[in-house]
Amino acid sequence: MLELLDSPPIAMSESVGPARKTGHLKGRVLVTGGNGFIGQHLVAALAARVEAVRVLDPAIPAHVLSGIEHVQGSVLDHATVLRALDGITCVYHLAALANLWTAHRADFDRVNHGGTEVMLASAREKQVARFVHCSSEVVLMPRSRPDGACDEASVLTLDDMAGPYSRSKYRAEQAAHAAAAAGQQVVIVNPTLPIGAGDYNFTPPTAMLVHYLSGSRVYLDCMLNLVDARDLALGMILAAARGRSGERYLLGGENVSLRDLLTMLEGLGQRKLTRVRVPHWLALTTGHVCEWLADAITRRAPIATAEGVHLALRSAPLDCGKAMRELGYLPRPIADALSATVRWILSDPQHRAVARLAAAPVGP
Repeated sequence: MLELLDSPPIAMSESVGPARKTGHLKGRVLVTGGNGFIGQHLVAALAARVEAVRVLDPAIPAHVLSGIEHVQGSVLDHATVLRALDGITCVYHLAALANLWTAHRADFDRVNHGGTEVMLASAREKQVARFVHCSSEVVLMPRSRPDGACDEASVLTLDDMAGPYSRSKYRAEQAAHAAAAAGQQVVIVNPTLPIGAGDYNFTPPTAMLVHYLSGSRVYLDCMLNLVDARDLALGMILAAARGRSGERYLLGGENVSLRDLLTMLEGLGQRKLTRVRVPHWLALTTGHVCEWLADAITRRAPIATAEGVHLALRSAPLDCGKAMRELGYLPRPIADALSATVRWILSDPQHRAVARLAAAPVGP
């Protein structure tokens, strides 16, 4: 199990407030999905705080942090997982299909739920002291938009989930709860929408920002909770060290409406974003049509999905008070992370078309 020590906090490149100081941690950790966007931030944060960090991922990154051990393989491969768990005291299980569309919908459950079952069982077999399961905010969203804020107290069923991705994450979280109820030390974290520079995997929050910076005019107003990916990583470390087994902790940042987010993007991108608010029925129809085109013709991720629209229609402010009280989690305001993300999008060669568009003169 990870244990907080009283040694000074790690020096970091950005200013870190007292509540963000996690200190040094004892133990050897495994991060599944460590090459993903959140995973990379978590691995970087852990590298300066623990004795050893190992990553289990299907791919080896082009740039490997010094001192990080990589095991190439899938969380569905029991033998590989057991090998990756040798000598490990804590697991951070992040590996998942994180987008809202895949050509084979069954892959969501196979990887997100099935992979979690394999990891939990293997960790029990290897007597790993602590297991942090990365769930999602989507499992907290009821069918209809609530009057107030959502938090970890939300009690839903599988039938309440918005689509195949949400159902797979719900089933994975239920497996984590069952393991904890059986005596395994399992803490669950529910991240919201992480943003930050360097999201080469093009996760949904970054894809959304690129979509609007590229000049998209239509939007479905909804409530988003954006979190700096660095804060999310530190929140996971705090959950491992201080979280109660069987409990879940919502790790978010700042609630902002999409309408207000577009206003912020106008200033950061230095261009006027023409906005047309679409009705719910049209957004849902568009999601179904885009999915059909992706399934039948393009075989590429669509710009909208029916599940994504359903989640937007359910959206509400999120309350991270439990993580703040119990873990000492303190996310910073989102402005700096949003600014850094936009600068990266506009400067990265992968997004040159967006950069050209953002630099173009504003029309009438």
